Amino acid sequence: MTALRMMFASLLLIAFGSVSLPASAADAKTVNNLITQVCATCHGPGGRSPSPTVPNLAAQSTMYLETQLKAFRDRSRADPDAQAYMWGMAAQLDDATISAIANYYSTQALATANVPPSQLVAQGKKVFTEGVAATGVPACASCHGDRAQGQAGFPRLAGQHAPYVLKQLLVIQNALRTAPVMHGVIRTLSNDQMQAVAAYLESLGNK
Repeated sequence: MTALRMMFASLLLIAFGSVSLPASAADAKTVNNLITQVCATCHGPGGRSPSPTVPNLAAQSTMYLETQLKAFRDRSRADPDAQAYMWGMAAQLDDATISAIANYYSTQALATANVPPSQLVAQGKKVFTEGVAATGVPACASCHGDRAQGQAGFPRLAGQHAPYVLKQLLVIQNALRTAPVMHGVIRTLSNDQMQAVAAYLESLGNK
């Protein structure tokens, strides 16, 4: 276990204390402590991350958050950041706690983005809404919603930090993160196209 994972594991123990969570429901005080004392350290108050490389969790879909937390817990999401941070963070979470965390963040308001219109944003919007016919890339909106609001098991991308989105696209494109649908969708996207899409998504803010 790396020093970072040991540190985060210690934070989890501080947040949980000696509370034993029942199988049917998570203890509200314990979950609140976990969210405010541990999760907020990286993801910010209410899931509004102050770091451009750490994802916003506010307004994300409950289903997607639950899926990802369980993937961190069982180590099936194995990209570098997952291994360094989230494997240790999620290791002690039971299903009830995961559901409570996901429900909390899904109800939080995302901060309004301050991204001015630009040629890059316009290019990203075109790729997101229309795809790239020449290279067989479908419209991102077909899965993520017309305003990137997320739908079914696909995550909300509107208002996500551009550097984080780009990092995840590169990780998925290089097969460092398992995402079967996305591997095929973005395999031919250029770095410039991914940067443009990321800029457009960040510009959507809390819309």
